[in-house]
Amino acid sequence: MSFVSTLQLPATRRQFFSVVFIIFLCISANSAQEDAETNDPVQIFNQGQNAHEKGDYRTALKFYDEALKIIPEFPEAEFQRGNVFLLLNKTDDAEKAFRRAIALRSDWTLPMTNLGALLVQKNQFVEAEKLLNKAIETDAQNFSAYSALTELHLKTKAKPEILKEFLTKLQLLTSKANPPASAWASRAALERVLGNKTAAKASLGRALAIESKNKSALMQRAEIALSESNYEQAFEDAKTLLQTSPDSVYAKLLQARIYAAQNNSAEALKILDLIRNSSPEATLLRDTITANSSQNVADLEKQLEKDAKDAMILSRLCTLLRTENPLKALDYCRRASEAEPNNINHAVGFGAALVQAKQFENAVTLLRRILQISPDNFTAQANLATALFELKRFAEAKTEYLWLTKKHPNLPIAYYFLAISYDKLGEYVDAMANYQQFLRLADAAQNKLEIEKVNLRLPVLQNQIKKGNGKRGKKQ
Repeated sequence: MSFVSTLQLPATRRQFFSVVFIIFLCISANSAQEDAETNDPVQIFNQGQNAHEKGDYRTALKFYDEALKIIPEFPEAEFQRGNVFLLLNKTDDAEKAFRRAIALRSDWTLPMTNLGALLVQKNQFVEAEKLLNKAIETDAQNFSAYSALTELHLKTKAKPEILKEFLTKLQLLTSKANPPASAWASRAALERVLGNKTAAKASLGRALAIESKNKSALMQRAEIALSESNYEQAFEDAKTLLQTSPDSVYAKLLQARIYAAQNNSAEALKILDLIRNSSPEATLLRDTITANSSQNVADLEKQLEKDAKDAMILSRLCTLLRTENPLKALDYCRRASEAEPNNINHAVGFGAALVQAKQFENAVTLLRRILQISPDNFTAQANLATALFELKRFAEAKTEYLWLTKKHPNLPIAYYFLAISYDKLGEYVDAMANYQQFLRLADAAQNKLEIEKVNLRLPVLQNQIKKGNGKRGKKQ
């Protein structure tokens, strides 16, 4: 699914006609037709425009065809025919119409841009790039052409230096002009690929401030949220996409992926069952969910023999073996990360495996690098807190546990370890407050051992506070 949509919707009438051309049409119509009211190509074209704007595409197409029968050299009618064909998913007919419009008016950037964008969708990149570059040369603020070129560069996996150069042009364009949401979404797509997720988030925020239901921006923000385990945001964006396009396969797949990431295979499969025409992506996701549901290490390792770089199976083995065989899990996690280096979840899994293997220093180094890229990744943050705690670096661990309690205020175990960190640092008042918060939230069965430990510690801690021992922690 593309992140950058560039094909234009019908433009208003004033974009199409120069005064000279209108006069020419009127003279031609008056000299060639007996009944000006019923055979005027301009009037017929306008009827097509009206139907087009109302969403009556077949009627619009009928009027455009009638106008072209009267005056075959009518580029505006050909252009709008192309747009209607796109809306009817008749891409070959759309391509012919755009080419005809360009043949009739070679310097017209609207059909040039739309044809270029359509050719990008058809993976005809060489011709598309020529058309789109020409459109930009003719109109330096052609945002649609920039968006289509962004998509082209991403689909062709252009070299980083090309992407950086193109991003610089987009940054300049968006800083000077009054850019539409699509321009900010294109800029975000490049920033994401170049690894600047913070900048991408800012650009997506600008795009959605201009157009709250911009599909490209919503899709990208959802992908970023999912990569950071921010499932609430990802699901909210998926719902908005479905409100805009109820039949969107991408939005349904996104919902299924969110459920799968939360280990809710049943709900994920229900969503996949709603997709009428199964796509390769849906089939792959179903296979992934099935593999991720498997608890049989031997079966998964046997499947891995067919493809030693299957990131899906490597990731599952990384998860399954963390407790019983941490060192083996580490190897699988590393291999999953190498197989899909751009999938941050594999790197997070690697960090978690390092914690399980008690390689805490290595875990801290890796997890801090991950958090520079994905600062809101809850799993990475939780494992970093654990590694620092195990290293007895309580001041640093305290900072991480504070972040966890702010993000998830109903997570009892985070308060438990935060309280211990305060306790070890001699900050007894804060330790007492967090022990008590833990007891309020803790589950009697699930947290039985921790509750017992806290109840043993509290009387001693109360005496120390009464004696004025300990110190106040710095305000966080």
